[in-house]
Amino acid sequence: MPQWAVFSFHPDMQGTFIVLLPLSVIVLFVGGMLGFISLLARAYLLLLLTGVLLLFGAMLSLAGICVYIVYSAAAFKEAVNISGQKSLEEIKISFGWSLILASVSFVGELCTAVAFLLISGRVNEPRGQELDQ
Repeated sequence: MPQWAVFSFHPDMQGTFIVLLPLSVIVLFVGGMLGFISLLARAYLLLLLTGVLLLFGAMLSLAGICVYIVYSAAAFKEAVNISGQKSLEEIKISFGWSLILASVSFVGELCTAVAFLLISGRVNEPRGQELDQ
């Protein structure tokens, strides 16, 4: 990869993950509130909307994680290029607990979204007593 290519990605990537991760948290919070209301109301459309909103939040989280990893690698390459020291190339980047927590968060959001989508399907089904009449 040419040296200029690493420099040109930084402002866009930094702005992207600075927007994506907080937006994911906002969508998760709104989805949780909407989910609570829709469970109390047992409204099909609200449950479906909550499931889709939480699925969108999970995709935002996954996109934020991916951009963060790529941005960190590009920033490290830029630091190596700027410093010109070969000793920095021996450093290995690991994300450790932050990547694990972000992955757990993504899986949790995804499972919750699927649960709301399944619940919305169950709420829309007619009950056994209504079929007898």
